[in-house]
Amino acid sequence: MFGRRNKKGAAEDAAGEAEQVVDSVDAEADDEEVERERVRLEPEPRPDGPWDSSEVRDPAEGRVDLGGLFVPGVDGMELRVEVAGDAIVAATVVLRDSAIQLQAFAAPKREGIWGEVREEIGAGITQQGGIVDEVEGPLGWELRAQVPVQLPDGTGGFQVVRFVGVDGPRWFLRGVISGQGAVQPQAAGLLEQIFRDTVVVRGEGPMAPRDPIVLKLPNDAQMVPEGVQQEESSRFSGGMGQLQRGPEITEVR
Repeated sequence: MFGRRNKKGAAEDAAGEAEQVVDSVDAEADDEEVERERVRLEPEPRPDGPWDSSEVRDPAEGRVDLGGLFVPGVDGMELRVEVAGDAIVAATVVLRDSAIQLQAFAAPKREGIWGEVREEIGAGITQQGGIVDEVEGPLGWELRAQVPVQLPDGTGGFQVVRFVGVDGPRWFLRGVISGQGAVQPQAAGLLEQIFRDTVVVRGEGPMAPRDPIVLKLPNDAQMVPEGVQQEESSRFSGGMGQLQRGPEITEVR
């Protein structure tokens, strides 16, 4: 048997379906708003560092003075600098079979950029055919990635890398952990402590957001050139060009 549905019942069903559509649209709008808020959050407190130069009485105590960064000195470490054109824009601390590259950038006064930068790095690595996971690690939200690279024998492979970052007052500090500290994050405790105890010197001059904070060599540095100058690469591309060995400062301690 077939029965006729009354108009009232049909109208109620239609109203219910329309309400579901509206709820779905509202949910998508809420998701987009949450995503915008996540990207544009103000810098969070940094009770354990990294530090702004105004927060440390003597930044040079126990640290290597690189101008825009004061990097903690650790027994047995090597400190390498990364060059873009004529400017030194990053420093890499090598400790046994692990390394962390440190690079500081100018940022808006009241707006953190690490959420936005994570998205850009992740998208870049994914487009290259890599794999990216966003996780909450010891230094906050980070990216753990497998990045396509060419192996010495010419075949393709993957390099495991961790991208960490912290927003500060008008600056952003990014760290790129490679080697054993990326493959086994539990082995990266000392590298993570170096990142936390780094001091950023933003300066008072005007800088556009994302401009790199330029570094300098220590007065007593001894340069060991690698013979091939590193090519300048995109500041936030997530590519491995920024992980290539640069000029080396011999053991600092």
